[in-house]
Amino acid sequence: MRIDWNIIEKKWQNAWKKSKLFEADPKSEIPKFFITIAYPYPNMPFHVGHGRPYTLTDVYARFKRMQGFNVLFPMAFHYTGTPVLAIAKRVAAKDPVLLDELTRIYKVPIDVIKTFISPLKIAAYFRREMKDSMLEMGYSIDWRREFTTIDHQYSKFIEWQFRKLRSKGLITQGSHPVGWCPHCGNPMGQHDTQGDVEPEIEVVTIIKFKLEDFVLPIGTLRPETLFGVTNIWVRPDIEYVKAEVNDEVLIISREFAEKLKFLNMEVNIIGSVSGKSLVGQYVENPLMGNKVPILPAKFVDPKNATGIVMSVPGHAPYDYIALEDLKSARLKFLTSTLNLEILKQVTPISLIALEGYSEFPALDILEQFGAVNQLDTRLEEATKKLYSQEFHMGRMKAITGKYVGMTISEARGKINEALLSEDKAIQVYTLVNRPVFCRCGAEIIVKILDDQWFLDYGNIMWKAKAYQCLNMMRIIPDDLHTEFENTIDWLKVKACARKQGMGTKLPWDADWIIESLSDSVIYMSYYTIAKHITEKGIKAEQLNDEVFDYIFLNKGNCQTVAKKSGLKVNHLKGMREEFTYFYPLDSRHSGRT
Repeated sequence: MRIDWNIIEKKWQNAWKKSKLFEADPKSEIPKFFITIAYPYPNMPFHVGHGRPYTLTDVYARFKRMQGFNVLFPMAFHYTGTPVLAIAKRVAAKDPVLLDELTRIYKVPIDVIKTFISPLKIAAYFRREMKDSMLEMGYSIDWRREFTTIDHQYSKFIEWQFRKLRSKGLITQGSHPVGWCPHCGNPMGQHDTQGDVEPEIEVVTIIKFKLEDFVLPIGTLRPETLFGVTNIWVRPDIEYVKAEVNDEVLIISREFAEKLKFLNMEVNIIGSVSGKSLVGQYVENPLMGNKVPILPAKFVDPKNATGIVMSVPGHAPYDYIALEDLKSARLKFLTSTLNLEILKQVTPISLIALEGYSEFPALDILEQFGAVNQLDTRLEEATKKLYSQEFHMGRMKAITGKYVGMTISEARGKINEALLSEDKAIQVYTLVNRPVFCRCGAEIIVKILDDQWFLDYGNIMWKAKAYQCLNMMRIIPDDLHTEFENTIDWLKVKACARKQGMGTKLPWDADWIIESLSDSVIYMSYYTIAKHITEKGIKAEQLNDEVFDYIFLNKGNCQTVAKKSGLKVNHLKGMREEFTYFYPLDSRHSGRT
């Protein structure tokens, strides 16, 4: 007997719909279970990346129904932000890669693609695609509660939320570093990037090595290793620029010069110099006062910090193996113009004692990983392992003078302070996890924004409440609990508004639009009232702050609020009842949990 599974699927899906099986309303005699998963961005069809976590959520929702719970599993669509904006720009520019993807992979009709110069058209099309896929999958969703984050009623809810945050002093304005897309001209958060990667910003020390009247600045996270510098690395096959910055002439990569402009520095490029011409010259170590040679290396990335690297071969795997490459001429193109006599003067220096390692830990770690030259991909992992072990277990040796015996953390802080106070270094912001790419394809950089609006996640009282909530939760798998703690710890301030994209305008400054993560923090509570707003035809202008105060905070008199808003008393009471019955949320699912 041949079974047509499509017929069976449709039969039961129609039966579920007819019986309204998944429509959950308050029932005081039945225990409730409120479950959600992150609402999707409608910038592409539903795919396997959605399928796994959404199906797991549905399975759990059905399981809880079988246990006798009154289960609410709602869904909405996240229009706000820049993902569809990036697609619209690429369609308008007739990007061949995207057009091929839309037609060949996503099967979007040509006449529909022509409308994709409008971000709203893109979102509306893929919203229908995604919803149809969820219906076809048979997900047990209460579709009466569906909304989008650009619905006017939802915007009123977000305006209310932001006024509350501001009244508590949790929204500030000032100059802060943010992840920035130079192409889109917007601050970038996790959901604005390819792969949903959060741009993580850190401070890097830029140390000033002197070459006659020029400064060769070098970025490092390990200023304590200046005691072990034997040489400087440059890329011989690129052009560096001479740039006037703060009354000094720097020799830096062109990419770094551009980045400095975004950090509110005045940069005037006055010339260029080839990396090849720098090889063989000597620079002065600002901490030790000795001179070390400039040598060529292929691993130097002009996009990483200044495009110039200091070499500490005793404790840095890349540096040790790059010296060996030169001495053995393994990469001949690097030694074609190099005076090999210089190499005889360059020997590793040991400055950190690390139990379980020899005098030169870099050599030991290279032998562990079996790297063969400076282009070996295993070097990245080897470097991370050694740096971590030295940081946590290393001690400064006698060669470091007054820093002898100190932990790496203590010595790093003190040396940093000394260099900065003597104008031998500056500090700049950079991305920890570069490269991070915007959905438009441009690489994210760090920009200092003036008069930007921020959520003050560094607020001590707010962090304490976040920890209190976290400690009441069960995180699955358990080992992710530490990641939540780490995130709460490192979050300081986060840009919460941008100048472009779809979304809710900042209620007190209409030039700004609330960004796409900041408007999706407490939307789970909006699910509880969304069906009332839709079914009863409640208009956005009726949803003032007093309405939300009554529903969500139980503030105010129902009759007074109803009269002022133009809403019916029973409608207000119905929304309040719905919220108090289903809230708080019982289970939250994501791509990882």
